[in-house]
Amino acid sequence: MSLSVALETPQTGKYEQPTGLFINNEFVKGVDGKTFESINPSTEKPITSVHEATEKDVDIAVSVARKTFETSWRQVTPEQRGRYLVNLADLFEKNLERLAAIESLDNGKAFSMAKVDIGMCAGCLRYYGGWADKIEGKVIETNTDTFSYTRQEPIGVCGQIIPWNFPLLMFAWKIGPAVACGNTIVLKSAEQTPLSALFACKLIKEAGFPPGVINVLSGFGKIAGAAISSHMDIDKVAFTGSTIVGRQIMKAAAGSNLKKVTLELGGKSPNIVFDDANIENAISWVNFGIFFNHGQCCCAGSRIYVQEGIYDKFVEQFKARATKNVVGDPFAANTFQGPQVSQLQYDRIMGYIDAGKKEGAKIEIGGERHGKEGYFIQPTIFSGVSEDMKIMQEEIFGPVCSIAKFKTEEDAIRLGNASTYGLASAVHTSNLNTAIRVSNALRAGTVWVNQYNMLHHTLPFGGYKESGIGRELGEAALANYSQTKTVSIRLGDALFG
Repeated sequence: MSLSVALETPQTGKYEQPTGLFINNEFVKGVDGKTFESINPSTEKPITSVHEATEKDVDIAVSVARKTFETSWRQVTPEQRGRYLVNLADLFEKNLERLAAIESLDNGKAFSMAKVDIGMCAGCLRYYGGWADKIEGKVIETNTDTFSYTRQEPIGVCGQIIPWNFPLLMFAWKIGPAVACGNTIVLKSAEQTPLSALFACKLIKEAGFPPGVINVLSGFGKIAGAAISSHMDIDKVAFTGSTIVGRQIMKAAAGSNLKKVTLELGGKSPNIVFDDANIENAISWVNFGIFFNHGQCCCAGSRIYVQEGIYDKFVEQFKARATKNVVGDPFAANTFQGPQVSQLQYDRIMGYIDAGKKEGAKIEIGGERHGKEGYFIQPTIFSGVSEDMKIMQEEIFGPVCSIAKFKTEEDAIRLGNASTYGLASAVHTSNLNTAIRVSNALRAGTVWVNQYNMLHHTLPFGGYKESGIGRELGEAALANYSQTKTVSIRLGDALFG
């Protein structure tokens, strides 16, 4: 199999799609010669095949990244590291429609939404480009006989494993702070969505990055992902995905070289609507909170709690709003919801819908397949739920939500926190005091007030409880990719003559 293939997308026409592993700034074949197919979720048909990384390829990529970190990358100034990231941000913007079209083809998300993702990628990369020469230590006064200071140093070779729901956005979230801090990278894309990351590798080279700084592998989690997690020469691993896999990565990291770990994991986020909320605005944000990105969002507002005074009115208006969501071809101008990413994910979501029915929850709308081709599922709203139901406890990761009522503010807080997850949450109210009290009481890494899913590269994002370790984005993410060294010098003639 060759290292590239001619493909075509509806919006941007023909282009050359890389298919090789990206190691040392070159596309190469896997050592074992294996390939796997990338499937179009809209048609259930293969788009193309890409080269598969195995443990042997991970070893090669890590060796390259280690050599680069220990030699040439050390000579690159922080200012130049920042310039590479800014160059890449500019190239993302220049190729915005192409990248978005590949993302829609491979992932199934609406082209209009994918374009927003790519713009956010550029913003993230540019933001961390600005941080690269502002990562500083400090002088610490201890006594008159000692000069002491700290340095913020890179960790080394970082393994990064990204998910399929936001392929390029997670790509940018991961490489931005890692490069800004001076690390080298071995990144594995999700096996369901390898194409956009491979195209982005062309832009990495065009942006001027030296060989070996960013290496990108297409492969399977159980093979390449496991090899990264347990590799003895990787200093840190970062993972975004399910809590189940996060546990496996922590175990592999601990069982190998005790590498540093950051995890952005699952969620079962509460979306709380009080009686005094602007009901029209609340419904709009609740709809966006669950059905955005086909519900394939770790922070999706899948548990909706509505105060009893407006519950009946809210349910009827929410049903009416959700039925207006256009489900269909990702490249159609009015599409809001495309297909789920894969057959496996489709079957998993439909299994949860069946479980909700069997446990006695009421389907208000949806609950069925949409169309005859592709992994499309109707937007689905359950009511009549109890807290012990499977659909209220487990992350579904699809266009499925459950709605329940509450009486008091205390009830809302108790219900909102009644989960092993703690990634995100939202409060809808016109009372600022209520907003602040409830926000402070919710055990979640992010609380949105009168909005939902409004992420920004300057704002830290991450979970409480079983939703993860560490923070993505903002200045906080730099701590994931740097380590503090203390230098303490005894003053005397021997040193300063």
